[in-house]
Amino acid sequence: MTFPPVDPFSSIPTPPPEPEPVVAAVPTDYFAQLAEPSTAPAANDATWGEHPAPPSFAPARPARTLWTSRVSLLLVAALVGGLAGHFSAGSSSGGGNVNVTAVSAAPAGAVLSSGTSIPTLVQRVLPTVVSIDVRAGGGEDQGTGMIVSSNGYVVTNNHVIAAAAQGAGTITVTRSGSTTRLAATLVGTNPVDDVALLRINGASGLPHITFGNSNALQVGDAVVAIGNALGLAAGTPTVTQGIVSALGRTVTAGSSSSTETLSNMIQTDAAINPGNSGGPLLDAQGDVIGMNTAVAGTLPDGTSAQNIGFAIPAATIESLLKSLAAGQSVKTHGAFMGVEVMSMTPTLQYEYGFTISSGAVVMSVIANSGAAKAGLRQGDVIVTLNGVAIDNTQDLTSVLSGLYPGDSVTVGIVRGSAHLTKQVTLGHQS
Repeated sequence: MTFPPVDPFSSIPTPPPEPEPVVAAVPTDYFAQLAEPSTAPAANDATWGEHPAPPSFAPARPARTLWTSRVSLLLVAALVGGLAGHFSAGSSSGGGNVNVTAVSAAPAGAVLSSGTSIPTLVQRVLPTVVSIDVRAGGGEDQGTGMIVSSNGYVVTNNHVIAAAAQGAGTITVTRSGSTTRLAATLVGTNPVDDVALLRINGASGLPHITFGNSNALQVGDAVVAIGNALGLAAGTPTVTQGIVSALGRTVTAGSSSSTETLSNMIQTDAAINPGNSGGPLLDAQGDVIGMNTAVAGTLPDGTSAQNIGFAIPAATIESLLKSLAAGQSVKTHGAFMGVEVMSMTPTLQYEYGFTISSGAVVMSVIANSGAAKAGLRQGDVIVTLNGVAIDNTQDLTSVLSGLYPGDSVTVGIVRGSAHLTKQVTLGHQS
């Protein structure tokens, strides 16, 4: 599916200043000068000297990861009809949905490490959060989105709007505190990274989120998740609290219609449920440091996993906004290198003594994969792929998305202080 091109940095005059939004402006306003998108119908053809690794790394895993081989990870868009009947107890509104606002706090208000109470943070951020409803092919999906510009651009998970992207369908959004559904247009999609961009038709003067620095996160940092959990009454998001419980996770998650593998994910114990997809994961200052995307499901013995959710880092989302706003869409061919990677950060560089400050750090190598056969090791840092500079995991994913299983690629790595080149034959993502 192609989308009408939009130049996010055109010379169209900036509109007159608008009232100060509830939330501070995004440091880089990607959308302030965007032209109005075309209303032309979209087509259905998308374009798009060596030494051992640092000893503190865990041993390489024989299979993908614990998550991909033993735990079912679920993409958390809500399928209407499959959920409403299970949550009909208590007072209800039209359609059988429970009409509740699931925000809870101690009588004096729970306080984050920043000194801000959760109720205060929530009231500041809620105007930037929307519920999303997608109707296509006789079905209905629900999720969450975040307003990223005053003129109505909204970022969400690609799997929330996938049904509409594949054919005729309608997308509406409902702002927090409202019951009015607003028509929205799909601008750009990236199924590889599970990110999509919408625009609320005719919107202006809206408050919008502030992105935080997801590269500075540490395990144990306090976080707050907001979203349209369980597809309950639109306009009244659920709020949950937790911590960052792990960083750099590579997970494979699926829904009834799709499966995807995502790298460098934030793991959190803040409760995430169907409908939370596309909603913000906030730090203690109220800045968005991630987008809620998946939750752990069940073990082989039927035991349910508890308090394990995953969010796409803000740095990944920010890196995609320019291309998404330009109407670009990504099509993946399923090429698979066979490494689990994490973006280099100052903390990683300091803790493990890496000699470079950027690249994709190999956390583990999948047995019998192309990477394993080519001799890549845990602790290697990928810095180029087919001559393209790799500064982080997003760069690696972007280059791989345009390649095919069976392709032979030239991978530049740094191992200790040595710069090496490896030839890797790509496999197929299963």
